[in-house]
Amino acid sequence: MTADRMMITGWSVVSPYGVGRDAFVDGVHAGRATASDVDTERWQVPDRRASLVPGFDVREALGKKGTRSMDRVTGLAVTTVGRLIKDAEGNQVIDTGPDTGLVLGTTTGSAQSMMDFTRTSLTAEQPFYVDPAAFPNTTMNCAAGQCAIWYQLKGPNATIAGGRTAGLTALTYGRRLLRSRRAAKVLVGGVEEYSNARSWLDFHSRGDKNHDAVLGEGCVMLLMEPADTVGAYGQPLAELLAVESSAYLDNDLRPALKARVDSVLAQAGVQPSEVWAAVASQAPDATAEAERAVLTEVFGAPTVNRITTGDLIGDTAAASVSFQIASLLAAAERDPEAAGKVVLVSSVDRSGTTGCAVLRLLGQV
Repeated sequence: MTADRMMITGWSVVSPYGVGRDAFVDGVHAGRATASDVDTERWQVPDRRASLVPGFDVREALGKKGTRSMDRVTGLAVTTVGRLIKDAEGNQVIDTGPDTGLVLGTTTGSAQSMMDFTRTSLTAEQPFYVDPAAFPNTTMNCAAGQCAIWYQLKGPNATIAGGRTAGLTALTYGRRLLRSRRAAKVLVGGVEEYSNARSWLDFHSRGDKNHDAVLGEGCVMLLMEPADTVGAYGQPLAELLAVESSAYLDNDLRPALKARVDSVLAQAGVQPSEVWAAVASQAPDATAEAERAVLTEVFGAPTVNRITTGDLIGDTAAASVSFQIASLLAAAERDPEAAGKVVLVSSVDRSGTTGCAVLRLLGQV
C-alpha cells in the first residue's frame, strides 16, 4: 500500500562544509576533508583538530531577535529547519500547521549549556543567582522546541536521545507518526554541536584513548511524507524501505549488527548483491572495525568504500546517521548511476546500540 511507503522529498544541511545543501554536495563530491587546527583561544579542549561549521555564529545566522541566550546546538537546528521550509528568498514553501511534525535526534541536547548553568548555580553567591533565560537550553528538547516556536510548527514535536544511532530511531519515530496519521509530513533529522564540554566528555569516555579522533558538528533535516500524498512540497528523492535498531552486549556487536542487516534486507525484499552502497558510521573508536567487518562480509569492500562521510566531516555523533543519508542524497544529485539504486546506512554506538536502514535512491528531479 502506498500509505505505508515513506518518501524523502526534501533535505537541508548545515555542515563543516558550510551552510546549505550546495556547499555540502560540492564538498562531498570533491572528497574534501574539513578538519582544521582548533582555535585554542576560543576552545579550551584536548582536541588538536576538529571539523566545525565554518564561521558559524548564532546571531549572525539568525539575527539578534530571540537569540541572546540561544546556544550553539539550538542555533544549528533552527538554521537547518529554516533552510528546509523556506526558499532562497525567504518565502515559506512548506506548510507548518498541525499536520507537520518534527523529530530531532540528539545525544543529550547541549552538554555545554547544562554544565554552564550548573556551574553558575554552584559558584554564584546564591544558587539561584542564575540567568533564567539560559535555563531552557539545559533541557534536552530545547532545540526541537525552538524550531517549533521559530517556524510555527504545530504538529507532534519529539526529541530522540540515542547517541550515534539517534538518527535511526528518529526515522522510526517519524515513520510511525506518518503511518498512524498523526502527521501528514515530518521533519526528521539529527543535530550535534562542538563545545568544550562535549570535547572533554568524549575525550575521557573514549576507551581506546584515540587522541587523533576528530569531532565534527552540524545538523541535517529530512522532509518525510507518505507516498500517497507526495507532490505538494517536492518530488521523491528517496524511499525508506526499512529501518531497525537494537541493543547489544559487550562482545555481541558483530552478531547484533549482522542480525539487523539481515533483518532490514529481508523487510525491504533486497538481496545483498542489489545494494549499491553501504555507508558505515565510522565511529572514532573500537566499534568502527567491527562495523566495517560486518558490512564488508555482507556486501564486499567496493560497496562499503563507495561513499564515506566520517573521514571527511569528523564524528558528528547524534547527527551522523542523518549525514550518512545526506551523503547518499548528495550522490543522487550529481551521479546519474545512483538513481534507482538501493543503499544501506549502519550505525553503532559504543554505549550498546546498533542498527541500520535501507533506502532506494530515486535521483534528483
